[in-house]
Amino acid sequence: MTIAVGEKLPEATLVEMTQDGPAPRTTEEIFGGRKVALFSVPGAFTPTCSAKHLPGFIEQADAFKAKGVDEIVCIAVNDAFVMGAWGKAQNADGKVSMLADGNGDFSKALGLTMDGTAYGMGLRGQRFSMIVEDGVVTSLNIEGPGEFHISSADHMLTQL
Repeated sequence: MTIAVGEKLPEATLVEMTQDGPAPRTTEEIFGGRKVALFSVPGAFTPTCSAKHLPGFIEQADAFKAKGVDEIVCIAVNDAFVMGAWGKAQNADGKVSMLADGNGDFSKALGLTMDGTAYGMGLRGQRFSMIVEDGVVTSLNIEGPGEFHISSADHMLTQL
C-alpha cells in the first residue's frame, strides 16, 4: 500500500556519504520535528535525474529554505558511495542531502517502488516528491512511468 498524505513515514535507516565514510541516518533524525522536502529518483547519474530533477532542487535550495524547509533530501536505490559521488558531480553539497536507500527498504515501506528489470536496473524507487513535517506527509507527488513534472522543485515550491 502506498503512503498517503496525513500518514507518518515508516521507520528506516538511510545512508549518507561523509568525509569519514558512510553514515547511517534514521528517519526520526531526518524528519522528526523538522520540515523536509524529500524527492526520489530511479537512479543516480541517469539522464532525467541528472539533467533536470536533482539540478532543480540544487538551483532552488535557497527558495526552499526561505519557505521554511530545514533540509532537502534526495534518495535513490543506490549505495552511499554512488550517491556521494553523484552529489559531488552535481555540486549538491550544502544544498541537497544525498541519501542512499541501498536495498530499497525505505522505498518498499513507502509502497513507492518500480521494477526497472527491463532496463537492467532491478527494483528501484519511483520518481516522487513529498513535503514531510515532523515525520508526517503533508503533500505527495507521484510521477507516472517515464514522466517528470509534479515531482520537480518548481512544482513543490508551489505547495509550500
